Amino acid sequence: MGEVKLRDVIDVKKVEEILQNFSDVTGLGAIIATPDGESITKPSNFTEHCLLVRDTLHGKKGCFRSDAELGRLSLQKGGVAISLCHCEIIDLAAPLLVDGKCWGYVLCGQVFLSPPTEEMVKRAIDRAKNFGIAPEVYLEKFLKIKVVPQDYIIAAGNMLQIIASYLIELGLNKLMQEKQLLEETKRRSEYENIIKSLELKTLQSQVSPHFLFNTLNTAARLAYLENAPRTAEIIYSLASLLRYSLRNLDQLVALKEEISYLKHYLHIQEIRYKDHIKSQIDVPTEIENVLLPVMSLQPIVENAIIHGLEEKEEGGVINIKAYQKDETIFIEVKDNGVGIDKKMLEVIKNDIEKGKGHTTALGLQNVDRRIKMYFGKEYGLEIRSEKGNGTLVVLKIPIIKKEVGKYNEIQSNDL
Repeated sequence: MGEVKLRDVIDVKKVEEILQNFSDVTGLGAIIATPDGESITKPSNFTEHCLLVRDTLHGKKGCFRSDAELGRLSLQKGGVAISLCHCEIIDLAAPLLVDGKCWGYVLCGQVFLSPPTEEMVKRAIDRAKNFGIAPEVYLEKFLKIKVVPQDYIIAAGNMLQIIASYLIELGLNKLMQEKQLLEETKRRSEYENIIKSLELKTLQSQVSPHFLFNTLNTAARLAYLENAPRTAEIIYSLASLLRYSLRNLDQLVALKEEISYLKHYLHIQEIRYKDHIKSQIDVPTEIENVLLPVMSLQPIVENAIIHGLEEKEEGGVINIKAYQKDETIFIEVKDNGVGIDKKMLEVIKNDIEKGKGHTTALGLQNVDRRIKMYFGKEYGLEIRSEKGNGTLVVLKIPIIKKEVGKYNEIQSNDL
């Protein structure tokens, strides 16, 4: 048998059906490609903007270049990568890894994480001229692109990665040994019956993104039936992350809820990185009911992993600690990673202060902005770091608990 390639182990038509259903539910464009960038499936649910750009020679080259660069980045990381394309639109790539081999990657996205700024609109008009497209036509399509939370697109990308990787694994098992044919055929039949049922009963009725959560629970049950408890643990943790991420971003939650969500996220990362990354959490019981904006801690921890510990050869530890001082709560996220040099630290601080900048600090900007929106300019994030000596991010919030009437007042009057 010659070298087995991605086309040999997946049913392209079936995958295209799944991608189309995925796009119908999530509103995200999606495609699957080989490691060298060759598209295996037809593009599903691409935005009018992206179709318009790809219809021009200059635009098509830029799109292919952006896809290839993002795909390579995800393969290098061995996990989800998110980036801006050449048209300043958010795309996500995730590698398809089975038994240590990368078979390709999934690409999805074509969204904004926040509404376009005036500067982005000006650059869009200049881009339209370079593409040879009438600016008013281009701008109409550009401004129709959806705005979604970053955690939503990551959760959706992870779900799509799990399904695609699972289909690849099924195809490989079918090719491996004849004696396993009956068992593998049964597994494939069970999985396809579940997908078909979801397509007919759920996707066609245009359910909300809770479909993703239900699909992950189904995959976890299959993993348990197939004697893969660690896989099931990861999928259940991912399902918990997705359920939490479906909350309204304008909502305040108790610190203990945020920590519970964070533990699921860290569980996945610690399994993924094995002994490379460890974590410690210390939150006193007496302050676990203080309120903070939902999804405030995960972007900080994710930055610590990607920019602090991932690049450190021997790995390291993330410490999350909360404490009260006078009438203020401080939550520290500290890592012993590679740290940040003085010049880059100033750039990041400036980006957070001004609420703009590259995607590296985008999550921190959003957290800082939402805290200030709720509680005032005296609260928010503070970053301290030195090259080679790790990074400390301190989140500062006032003491407001669920039982205090001021909670409802904040939600109704200040947002």
